[in-house]
Amino acid sequence: MGRSEALFERALARIPGGVNSPVRAFLSVGGVPRFIKRADGAYLFDEDGKRYIDYIGSWGPMILGQNHPAVKEAVVKAAENGLSFGAATEKEVEMAEMICSLSHIEMIRMVNSGTEAVMSAVRAARGFTGRDKVIKLEGCYHGHADGMLVKAGSGVMTAGVPDSAGVPQGCARETLTAAYNDIESIKRLFEENKGEIACLIAEPVAANMGLVLPKEHFLEDLREICTKEGAVLIFDEVITGFRLAFGGAAEYFHVTPDLVTYGKIIGGGMPVGAYGGRKDIMSCISPSGNVYQAGTLSGNPVAMAAGLAQLTILKENPQIYEKLRKTGQRFAEGMEAVKKSCHAPVTVNQIGSLAGVFFTDIPVTDYETAKQSDTKAFAEYFHFMLEKGCYFAPSQFEAVFFSAAHSKEDIEYTLECAEEFFRERVLL
Repeated sequence: MGRSEALFERALARIPGGVNSPVRAFLSVGGVPRFIKRADGAYLFDEDGKRYIDYIGSWGPMILGQNHPAVKEAVVKAAENGLSFGAATEKEVEMAEMICSLSHIEMIRMVNSGTEAVMSAVRAARGFTGRDKVIKLEGCYHGHADGMLVKAGSGVMTAGVPDSAGVPQGCARETLTAAYNDIESIKRLFEENKGEIACLIAEPVAANMGLVLPKEHFLEDLREICTKEGAVLIFDEVITGFRLAFGGAAEYFHVTPDLVTYGKIIGGGMPVGAYGGRKDIMSCISPSGNVYQAGTLSGNPVAMAAGLAQLTILKENPQIYEKLRKTGQRFAEGMEAVKKSCHAPVTVNQIGSLAGVFFTDIPVTDYETAKQSDTKAFAEYFHFMLEKGCYFAPSQFEAVFFSAAHSKEDIEYTLECAEEFFRERVLL
């Protein structure tokens, strides 16, 4: 690990914590982060040449696998024409048409990140309704905009910091929190703030407190409440968009939100975000309406080319989603078998190409149960698997991502390593 150690030491001198995003720092698991030199298919290669099976997938975008030839070719071709113009391009229109082929998306606006997409969608909802208050669900992460850093899961759970310094109380005052999967807590907030709620934003599948699935009818109930109360329902599909199905969670669960936020997969690995949905709401966005939002690099032609290449493959090859489902299901079933044979105190959640392994023996259905996980045990597991060449997220509270590039052999090897870890713990 010589090169990674040396690079991390250099990074610590010039970059806060030595990383440009907190969870990369191995803060909760200890040790020195691996510095990755290249990636291909289902594998990452660090600066010392060690190969890892990649279960992060750049935190979700690489649904086809790393360095996919068609995506790479599209990027190279687009870059030959220039990297950014500060003007409209045909690729932006093609991307908008591609996303709006989904029945629940009538208009879309491209931005540069998931955080920016959420911030803009919430502003649009406030402008459309003339209301100020927002409901978010505990443990759901919606980027690092001030008003969203309230019981925000993921990185802040990992660091043990429930909120963030530097966020004025006034910015978060209008953000109300309810419990994920607890419809009664949401109803109470609407009753206590009658006519004041602009929107409710939720990860339809919570993937930032580990992986937590919605209970039966939970999403349908959210839809019904928001319709009744005149509030905008926003699905944050930065992770689930184009991953659970081509139409994301909206298609998978047959629940139609008013607005959706996207990121990750729609950029094919390039920085990107988007928000869209109902035409009457999106028409409030400038220059059509009076809700201002802008971005110098929004709709970047290289990012649009990468995203279009990836989305085109997914749209034209729906069988990919069945392969992804089987991969995720095999991992989950294998981990359940390991759990039983080794009497391992873990809970496994899985849906499609997403999974979560919690170091607790109770069902994980919300923020409070996720927090019962044994993070020290997870840290042991993480380092054991890393040494075996299996690269999972360095946090108990991040999801496992599968790609179309993962082979049966990759999954079986990973399960063998997991069984070895738990058997060694039992013997100890």
